[in-house]
Amino acid sequence: MLNLKLGTRGSPLALFQANTVAALLQSSAGVTCEIVVIKTSGDQLAEVPLADAGGKRLFVKEIEDALLDGAVDLAVHSSKDMPAVLPPGLTLGAVLPREDPRDAIVLAAGATPSASHEDAIRSRGEHPRIGTSSIRRVAQLARLVPTARFAPIRGNVDTRLRKVDAGDYDVIVLAAAGLKRLGYGARISAFLPTAACVPAPGQGIIAVEIRDDDPRTRDMLSRIDDAMSAAALAAEREVVVRLGGGCQMPIGAIASIDGSELTLNAIVVSIDGHRAVRTETRGASADASGIGARAAEHLLAQGAAEILAEAGQAQVETERSRT
Repeated sequence: MLNLKLGTRGSPLALFQANTVAALLQSSAGVTCEIVVIKTSGDQLAEVPLADAGGKRLFVKEIEDALLDGAVDLAVHSSKDMPAVLPPGLTLGAVLPREDPRDAIVLAAGATPSASHEDAIRSRGEHPRIGTSSIRRVAQLARLVPTARFAPIRGNVDTRLRKVDAGDYDVIVLAAAGLKRLGYGARISAFLPTAACVPAPGQGIIAVEIRDDDPRTRDMLSRIDDAMSAAALAAEREVVVRLGGGCQMPIGAIASIDGSELTLNAIVVSIDGHRAVRTETRGASADASGIGARAAEHLLAQGAAEILAEAGQAQVETERSRT
């Protein structure tokens, strides 16, 4: 029986995702996987704001290095944490069916579930302290709740839940997919509709990365690859590639597929929430990357480059102020 070494971070969510992939490979291809936990720079800098630490690339770099060096045969990631352009020698081998792509609002334990995201946030007062380390979320929530105060939050899902329960924050915002996968769906006070807060490209999709010169592993993974998720991810990631952004920029993109048609909604927002450009682009799902490219062109025509340049400069200035 073929045995593959599967690289992953060691957080509960990362291990859940890795074991999900391992179980699918076992059942579909008769392949066993040895889980190899790799500590990343992002894990070691657990209390440093992401923008200061270097962005979400820190959560995959050491794992990708191990993959390139042959220490592992495949790597499992939350696709929203992956760089828009993969390092030379690496490629996506498979993606799994998408979990709920929405962002979720979480209040302290015991809070009454709300009928809407507006009610959930409003219940915390006029100036709620919202915990999130995502610039994309800050930018879009600033449009929804102009009086909110935003503060970075780090740590795994359990840690973040403890922080909101302890009163460190009035509200925290997390990916619904991670909460559901770990059995914390009941902690969701309200969902943010994708029209109100466009998710991160790839949010809710588990991705498997491999070496591009490894046809054996690619063949095994083809048996668990989900075509609809792959098309959605290709469209969403292409937006980021064409805009020259990264996972720590205020870019949202979400694709949906109906039959053979793919609809892509994308947005670029200034960090203060004052300016936003957005587009809805449709086409054949077989042309997913092309749809993403056209969406990026529409955003650029509306001034997305200027907004992203200002966002990048703001991050640089923030980093300087902390040194």
